[in-house]
Parts: sequence; structure tokens; C-alpha cells
Amino acid sequence: MDKIVDLYLKTPETYKKWQNFLLHHGLSNFNSREVNVIDHTLGLINEDGELVGTGSTANNVLKYIAVSNDDETTPGARFNQIITALQQYLFSQQIFHSFVFTKEKYSTSFAHLGFQELAHNESAAFLENGTPDINDFLAQIPRVKDQEKLQVAAIVMNANPFTLGHRQLVELASKENDLVYVFVVATDASLFKTNERMQLVKEGTKDLKNVLVVSGGDYMVSQSTFPAYFLKSADDLITVQTEIDALVFKNYVAPALTINRRYLGTEPLSRTTNFYNQSLIKTLSPDIEVKIVERFQADSQVITATKVRQLIKQDHLAEIKPLVPVSTMQFIINNKQDLQMRIKKGMNINGN
Repeated sequence: MDKIVDLYLKTPETYKKWQNFLLHHGLSNFNSREVNVIDHTLGLINEDGELVGTGSTANNVLKYIAVSNDDETTPGARFNQIITALQQYLFSQQIFHSFVFTKEKYSTSFAHLGFQELAHNESAAFLENGTPDINDFLAQIPRVKDQEKLQVAAIVMNANPFTLGHRQLVELASKENDLVYVFVVATDASLFKTNERMQLVKEGTKDLKNVLVVSGGDYMVSQSTFPAYFLKSADDLITVQTEIDALVFKNYVAPALTINRRYLGTEPLSRTTNFYNQSLIKTLSPDIEVKIVERFQADSQVITATKVRQLIKQDHLAEIKPLVPVSTMQFIINNKQDLQMRIKKGMNINGN
């Protein structure tokens, strides 16, 4: 009879056994981005004391799931046992909503256990279980009267922090559409925290009366919901996760809010953003019009949030002023020491 046990990955011997088991089952990415976020790991041990299954959680995401089926008497029993045990663990932590990002061929197995598939492509599937689910997320987003008759656009941004480049993109969309949703990425993995970024976007656009600033929640560019552990390269990761992200937007978000246009800014300094933009164009068109806008400049320099963060690190605050709205500048001045301390403690300021 197989039994569920806790696996303590901080023990080198246990970690090595766990890693070898996953490697044997085709899961090969063990970089810090994936492993360090693990909260809890379970193992399934057979009568001979051998590891025959494992699964982990990272907040409300199930990951690193693998089972040996060679000596299994009931097909699917070990998989069901691991997933059920992981969900019971999450319930004990008062977490009643979970995600899994898995190989597409395993989507049906998760569906049998109550997971709903939100999107899939040839490589991967993205599923959720429990509440609040995507329908609950969409239901709480504000709407306006007769929205289905309007030209509705969307922008998704991290805004780390909100710059004049972001502002000009939103302003352009505001002029060209009846209603604009600005979705702010909710993953708290940036120099400016999620609530800070939300507030800066709201402050920086409050004069634009047809703009609604809302959280992207778990469904738009949410880093936690796109583990990369079974993908072979960084290019695979970017391509697969951006296509899945675009499909969720196309199949759920856009229809619910009658969005028919999406605005993107070019990003000459970010390979990831370029991949993301190309994936969006490929996946959303022609159902949703995709408008690519050249990045705005200040003093012949492209305005980027990366530059702002670098200037904060260098304590060159005067050089930030031409790059950001007054509200963002004031926040940086008021919180300079805290922001610089986050950088000193290791917060990555490169990338998006």
C-alpha cells in the first residue's frame, strides 16, 4: 500500500532523490526561480520504501508532479492520490483555489479531478480548481452602461513604476476608444509592490474619465501561474507561457468585457516583451485588433521603467523627473530610502 509522506527538500539526500525521480519522468528545470518558491512537497512511497510519486505547491500553484505507473495495479490511482493530498494540504492552509500548468497530454487527468482547463496549446495546458475562479474574477470588474455597444480596448502593464511612456500609451488609447481597461500585473515580484503600482497607475490616469484601472489578478501575466519546469529553454518558456496567457485573454477576458482592441508598446530593450508582443499578435488576431505603438521618448531616449529603477539605485533622482508623471515622482521622493533598501536586499531591477 503506497503512503503519502512529507519530503524535506532542504536535506541534500532527499533533494537529490526527488530531483532524480523528476528527471526520470521528464521534468528537468530546477533553477531557483522554480524551486525557491516551493512551500511544501509530498512524496508517495511504496511498500519497498521507494519514491513512486511526488508533487509540490507554491502558494496556490501545483507543480513538479510525477508518478511511476509501472507497477500500479489501478491506472491513475497514484496520480489521484498525489493530487488529492496536495489539495488537502492547501485546504489546511485555507487555500481553496489552485492552478496547475502542465503538459497538454495530462490535462484530461486533471479534468477528471475537477480542474477546469482555461487554455492549452501543443505544449502545455493551464487549469484551475476551486473558488474564486475566473468567472468570479471577471464578475467583479466594473462595467459601464451599454458597454457591448462601445469600442472597448485593453492594456496590460506591470508599471514598475508608471512612467510618462505608460501615460502616453493610455492617453492614446483613451482618445481612440470609448472605454479602456488598464490591467495591472498582480504578481508581487517587482521593485514597486503590487498595491504601489496599482495606486501609481490610478493616480497617473485619474483625469482620463473613460479609463478603468483594475488588477490583472491570477489571469494576466501572472508569474506564479506559469512554472517553467518541463520546458527545455528560455525561448520555450516565453513562447508557451505568452501563448497561454493570450488564449486566456482571448477566450475569457475579452468576451466578458466586450474588448475588441489591445494596445501594446514596443520594447527595444526587452527580449521577453518582444516575444510577448509577437505571441499576442499571432494569437489574438483577427478576432481582437492588436495595435503596436512605438515607445515614447524623452530627450531622444526611449522612456523605460528599467531606466527609472536604475536611476533610483544610483540616487540620481533629478534625472527621473522627465520620465515620470508628477505623482510617480513624488512617490519616489517620499519612498526613496525604502526603494533603495529593497534593491540592496537583492530585488532585481532589470527586465520589465
